Amino acid sequence: MEDRTTTADVAVIGGGLGGLATAAYLARGKHSVVLCEKAAAPGGRAATTPVGEFRFNLGPHALYAGSHGIAVLRELGVSFHGRKPTASGGFAIDRGAKHALPGGFLSLLTTGLFGLPAKLETGRLLAGFGRIDPAPLAHLSMHEWIESNVRHPDVRRLVAALVRVATYSHDPERLSAATAITQVQQALSKGVLYLDGGWQTLVDGLRTAATAAGARIVTSARAASFERRDNAWSVRLADGSAIDARAVVVAAGPDAAAALLDGAAQATARRWAETAVPVKAACLDLALSNLPQPRATFALGIDRPLYLSVHSAYAALGPQGSAVIHLAKYLGRAASDPKADERELEALMDLVQPGWRPLVQQRRFLPDMLVSHALPTAAGGGTAGRPGPGILGVDDVYVVGDWVGPDGLLADASLASAKQAASLIAQRAARPARAAA
Repeated sequence: MEDRTTTADVAVIGGGLGGLATAAYLARGKHSVVLCEKAAAPGGRAATTPVGEFRFNLGPHALYAGSHGIAVLRELGVSFHGRKPTASGGFAIDRGAKHALPGGFLSLLTTGLFGLPAKLETGRLLAGFGRIDPAPLAHLSMHEWIESNVRHPDVRRLVAALVRVATYSHDPERLSAATAITQVQQALSKGVLYLDGGWQTLVDGLRTAATAAGARIVTSARAASFERRDNAWSVRLADGSAIDARAVVVAAGPDAAAALLDGAAQATARRWAETAVPVKAACLDLALSNLPQPRATFALGIDRPLYLSVHSAYAALGPQGSAVIHLAKYLGRAASDPKADERELEALMDLVQPGWRPLVQQRRFLPDMLVSHALPTAAGGGTAGRPGPGILGVDDVYVVGDWVGPDGLLADASLASAKQAASLIAQRAARPARAAA
């Protein structure tokens, strides 16, 4: 009978950004690595879909400048190019009307979004926002912080909208104020990047970094389970093959980790999965032959949790003169009607880009897009309360993802936890050598 078992120092389950970065770090550290990805290609939610001549990310994606994620990408030699969107051309949408989005002194002075008292409070708040110390606010919800620190109702709604766009979430009653304020501070001070070619450039760059260092990446390979056997872990794949490894990294969500593990580790992962609050959005991705209103490149809902951004205004995503636009409705606790959500996003386009419908070249609607596996809640202590890569009580098993580790949100958390997991594995592998020496 043919032996279908592969051996390696480390098996990585999951080929999203976190899994690829983990494999790259470990392979560079001279560990033999096999990464198994259930899909036909790695990338996960960071994959970019070619649609005709256009490139669609899975909903709106922005890389936070100066973030943990960019630091990891640079360490691994992943190159990318993009530009920062500017505040000009931005609208605040309130009660079906367009207003200048307060992004600077002139727009704050001229906007019809609110009156003079609210403008004065907004100016003071934005000027001092960077000086707020988020650390003591981990167990306070963002809703509670706004109620205690923002006086004018219109300014409260503006701050809530800024939190939505910075965190991709619409649950201020549960979101940790420390997490939200940190993310808004980062957005205001450093900005974000829209990437030429979409986020696939990051996927391809990480894959190249991993394989160039010696990691093996196997696609269409779904992990079914793993168990301890003869001082190693045996990862069983759905096709009956196996990977025997000294250590295992599960680069997936808490539900997937719980399904793969057993015993005490499974119980721990199940607790994470049961308490996790998934973050979701309804996304409408559009490609137009040209943009009817070239200066209208961004819109943020004030009374509704809506977002519109012309990503092609700052990144190469289609033929010259065309437009790629990402719209989103941040989904909260209330039940959502996909058809109604799609109509609402179309109505936002009608308001901001009238005449767009005959110009559509490609479109895609994602009614229930998973943005993040777990909202950093006030009850859980924000990002500082998230589980670390090491699973307590189980040697040589680690988790990586947007729900792991104290650093960052979304892709930043995935990449930062990948670096931390790889470091822990390297430290553990070095212990016997140091003891022998």
